[in-house]
Amino acid sequence: MSGAAAARLVVLVLLALPAGCQRGAPTAPADDRAAAATLRRGNGPEPDSLDPQLARTVSAATILRDAYEGLAALDRDGAPVPGAAEGWQLSADGRTVTFRLRAAARWSNGEPLTAADFVAAWRRLVDPTTGSPYASVLAPVVGANEIIAGRARPEALGVAAPDPHTLEVRLLAPTPYFPGLAAHWSTFPTWHGAAPLPPGATVSNGPYVIGAWVVGSHVAATRNRRYWNDAATHVEAVDYLHVGDANDEYARYRAGALDVTYTLPQQPLARLVAAHGAELHRGPQLGVYYYGFNLARAPFREAPGLRQALAMSVDRERLVEAVTGLGELPAYAWLPPGVANYGAQRFAWAAEPPAARLAEARRLYALAGYGAARPLRIELRYASGPTHERIAIAVASMWHEALGVETQLVGEEFKSLLQTIGRGEATVFQASWIGDYNDAWTFAEVLGGGFGLNLPRYRSAAYDGWLARAVAAPDLAARRAALESAERQLLADAPLVPLYFYVNKHLVAPRVHGWYDNVMNVVYSRDLELRP
Repeated sequence: MSGAAAARLVVLVLLALPAGCQRGAPTAPADDRAAAATLRRGNGPEPDSLDPQLARTVSAATILRDAYEGLAALDRDGAPVPGAAEGWQLSADGRTVTFRLRAAARWSNGEPLTAADFVAAWRRLVDPTTGSPYASVLAPVVGANEIIAGRARPEALGVAAPDPHTLEVRLLAPTPYFPGLAAHWSTFPTWHGAAPLPPGATVSNGPYVIGAWVVGSHVAATRNRRYWNDAATHVEAVDYLHVGDANDEYARYRAGALDVTYTLPQQPLARLVAAHGAELHRGPQLGVYYYGFNLARAPFREAPGLRQALAMSVDRERLVEAVTGLGELPAYAWLPPGVANYGAQRFAWAAEPPAARLAEARRLYALAGYGAARPLRIELRYASGPTHERIAIAVASMWHEALGVETQLVGEEFKSLLQTIGRGEATVFQASWIGDYNDAWTFAEVLGGGFGLNLPRYRSAAYDGWLARAVAAPDLAARRAALESAERQLLADAPLVPLYFYVNKHLVAPRVHGWYDNVMNVVYSRDLELRP
């Protein structure tokens, strides 16, 4: 989430915060209200938007999953299950999916939720005038690509509402992961398909309603008594507190001001285990932390060898052991382990001994025209915060030690970094990608030539060709083979440097019951309960 996120981590066509969504009626955080009935969730950096069709960050996604509900949701293992729809059926040829909405589904203002609401929201998602970074989520739907490209009107999208409780979706080809897409926040309905009203006036269909957004502090949400499954909801209110610094967040948790942390600070794992025991939750996550090259600018535009040299000269084992230290896995590929129906790939040089790898990196560096007399000078931009800074310092040191690269480090506030990347001003930048659903496509499509979140601006006819073959594949085996070939092409081109694969890591206070971990790192507030 994803991102990315990351979203995940995470990240992207730049959109400013919608002016009407930045503030509602000011409210104090939970410690000034009924704290005993309010779940206080650490939620990382400030959300970029609370509009389902515009949001792209993990922090936004966490809030949107509580405030809205798609046709599908995710179960405790991260697999798609019925959400606002009570179920779905596939046609014999796999090209039509029919969702049946729950008769009891309502908007928070009491109006019935209808299939027409989804039709309108999905048309808004693919409409180029919306500028959604996730418009391509609906690429498997008939007409979506033409609409996104401006060659057709939104009404051409292959979705229909034959009656208020039935949504028919026509697909270009069988899409086994489509139920997972129906759980993605970009596909959530908005009231009458319009942009959401500001916090405090927002109408939504999930278990919570957004009451206020205090920029720089928190988003507050209260229980939606009109939610179809309100009887299974236990927490009365949720405060999503936005703290970009993991050490600051940890201090708040230890002071009793947070019930759940967004992440953990970089300190020895043994110390955290000793201090918190069962409160510490860790597990695999579908996410990758990486440094991207701006392929639209020199020196990386036509320099795959130089990019490969930089990728080869990072000691990932040392990075995850000495710098991150919370169980992260060294990343020698783009897709993380644990992706369903997929065979893990690696850089061709990943199995080489360190000495041989370093020698080849130096050879490629020299072939690109760099050396002691003419060192490569680059600027690396990263999100402000001690963790990102430590990683940047470590990688810059490795590049200098191995190749003589001179790296200028520039830390920026997260939103500012996104804007810098979006304007094409960053030469090398820190980013991440969090899987939006458990399928290889959620990673593969990100680096497709026309995808809106392709930060490195990677353009490869060979890579895009493999993606096209995957879309047209007659069966799962052929699709898997095409996607694996696509990743091998990507790794050969090295438009980015994967550094490590994420793990979920949270501290959960003893008063929170029902917490669960999954590779999607999705935990709905409605599933939790607060006890003294």
